[in-house]
Amino acid sequence: MYAVIDIETTGGSAQRDRIIEVAVFVYDGSDITDSFVTLVNPERSIPYFITRLTGITDQMVAHAPRFCEIARKILEITENITFVAHNVSFDYNFIRQEFLRLGYDYRRPKLCTVQLSRKYLPGYRSYSLGNICKELDIEIDYRHRAAGDAPATIKLLNYILEIKETGDFDELSEKIVSPEYEMIRNLPETTGVYYFFNDKNEIIYIGKSLNIRERVKTHLLQCNTRRAVEMKNAIAGVGYEETGSELVALLFESHEIKRVKPLYNRSQRRTLAQYGLYYAYDDNGYMNLIIDKTSRNEVPVSVYSSKTASREHLFAITSKFGLCQKLCGLYQTQNSCFQYSIGQCKGACLGREKPDEYNKRVKMAIDSLAIGSENIFIIGNGRHDKERSVIKIEQGKYIGFGYFDPAALNGNPEILDDCIRDFEDNRDTRQIIRSYLRHNEKDLRFETRLKANNTMVYIYLENDCCF
Repeated sequence: MYAVIDIETTGGSAQRDRIIEVAVFVYDGSDITDSFVTLVNPERSIPYFITRLTGITDQMVAHAPRFCEIARKILEITENITFVAHNVSFDYNFIRQEFLRLGYDYRRPKLCTVQLSRKYLPGYRSYSLGNICKELDIEIDYRHRAAGDAPATIKLLNYILEIKETGDFDELSEKIVSPEYEMIRNLPETTGVYYFFNDKNEIIYIGKSLNIRERVKTHLLQCNTRRAVEMKNAIAGVGYEETGSELVALLFESHEIKRVKPLYNRSQRRTLAQYGLYYAYDDNGYMNLIIDKTSRNEVPVSVYSSKTASREHLFAITSKFGLCQKLCGLYQTQNSCFQYSIGQCKGACLGREKPDEYNKRVKMAIDSLAIGSENIFIIGNGRHDKERSVIKIEQGKYIGFGYFDPAALNGNPEILDDCIRDFEDNRDTRQIIRSYLRHNEKDLRFETRLKANNTMVYIYLENDCCF
């Protein structure tokens, strides 16, 4: 017996977001023997982009039951039955998290139709529910609604059952060989942020990766230090949030570590920006670039995770803009710097280049490091083929990120504003964005003007993302 389940949620994080619709169909391999479908009141507002995707509004769930009111029904209808879903870890983790909020440890054997499809239906370009069903001529009524996607999952399951002679999936169901195997096998091989939980359901570590599954596997199977072994032994569960975009993953990881302060992220609880690049005028009127710890009261021109990284970057700046290594604190001498002796310094260290001329290049270097006062949208990959991520920077300040359907954009960039979820702007986020802009100058960039307030914005396409 299978309990084929689909849910709709307020977002992608089981720890932070909530269920807004659930559909459960009990299937015996030939017939549906029982079902339960309902909207769920998430006790919070539904983000605009979720409403656009699912059609579910705040008004629709206002008088719907809360999860605590349907929990007993879900327990009963799934009792002694295998929990089946397309990308089962997503649906299972959300439902399990809802039960954990109620103080109940919900566990069921799981089966993933994505994994089944990859094993028994090889060769397709995409195994998303919409795409694989389209390839197999399986109709989906009410796409992105639980009541429509769950029946389509049953049809897909039945299609695979007919291919496989024995009619059971013990080798793919989660009758676990080891705890590590259970935690790894249903993780996606996609970009995002992952969470390690202890047996009290507390987050003890947060990380990000271009391949969540492989990175978690490394944590669990390759423990080379005493601290790594200690953390592994404390892990009781793994959660994740796909981001699609590596830049979004970096920003979200930084935010989550500061928010949660996990035990094993001790070094990352503090700001990543340990050192900053500052400037000051010396007695002769020359602008000196100075590396110092970010505890200073001044706002740094740029920030770095280590002194080594800051010095390496400053060497690159002096070379690019023809600055004096002595005035930048990179060459300790009473006389001229070495660069002057080989013709790469114009003699500011000896007073042979006037301060005004030298300072122009210092200001050019500073301007090249700043995010500036531009309004920027950075478009990247989304969590699936028909979605894109967007990061917003307003007058040099990080505002946040979100996701949108490029088909709904219809040439109107104003819609991007509606997708943004606000996050804190701080030194680390600015450093992450500044580093991206510095290392991705070749990313496609174009400008447009917003009609609402006639504001000019610049749009970057991360890693040549198709937009």
